[in-house]
Amino acid sequence: MPVPILKEEIFILTATTKEYTRDSQKKASFLQQHGSKLIAVAFWLVLLGSYWFYTQKNDLTLADSAARVTTAVTGSVFGPLVYIVLYWIRPLIFFPATILTVLAGFLFGPLGILYTIIGSNGSALIAYFVGRFFGKGVLEDEESSGLMQRYSARMRENSFETVLIMRLIFLPYDLVNYFSGFLKIHWLPFLLGTAVGSIPGTISFTLLGTSFGTLDELLNGELQVNPLALGASVALILGSIGVSRIMKSKEEIGD
Repeated sequence: MPVPILKEEIFILTATTKEYTRDSQKKASFLQQHGSKLIAVAFWLVLLGSYWFYTQKNDLTLADSAARVTTAVTGSVFGPLVYIVLYWIRPLIFFPATILTVLAGFLFGPLGILYTIIGSNGSALIAYFVGRFFGKGVLEDEESSGLMQRYSARMRENSFETVLIMRLIFLPYDLVNYFSGFLKIHWLPFLLGTAVGSIPGTISFTLLGTSFGTLDELLNGELQVNPLALGASVALILGSIGVSRIMKSKEEIGD
């Protein structure tokens, strides 16, 4: 004889089934929306972990890593191309842009300015699209509306001027790249603002490296400071900050 099922038990069973279904749908929806991002994060962590493991295994400091880069660049006729490619992938392992820029002056002299402009703009775009990829859908949620939403909208309206000012005041290079992508600043004004705004910094830091002579002179213990190049480097940095202040004050007056 079958055991009768009470209405309360049927209700509990139905509610449990519905709750389990909703949880399953939420998990499936989360994986559908963020699955590619999780894979990208995993790949990024593997890349960073590999770099960290390599430096730890070989007991390398940041200066040692820069020396390895120097050897890789100077040991081949394709040195400029190697340097540019290293600059492109640099933001993925958080290697400081300033070190590579100063190295360009050591390695290539004034030509390092050209190579650094190509490398820095390429690396900026890579970091920008990484930030845009991980920021996809974040600011579109209703919960994310508010101050951040208004700020990002304002940045998108004045993308070129905003990026230009951030470059001229030497905000952390990669932070600006990732942040601009995350906030969905239009890529063309971002690239133009980066290309124009980074010129003073690129020239100044490359001249800083050039001011201490060539790599051969350094290795031979003949390090000599070029006061003209060093002075020009400092003047460009101060001039860049001054221009950014003028632009910022005009922007505030316009508002």
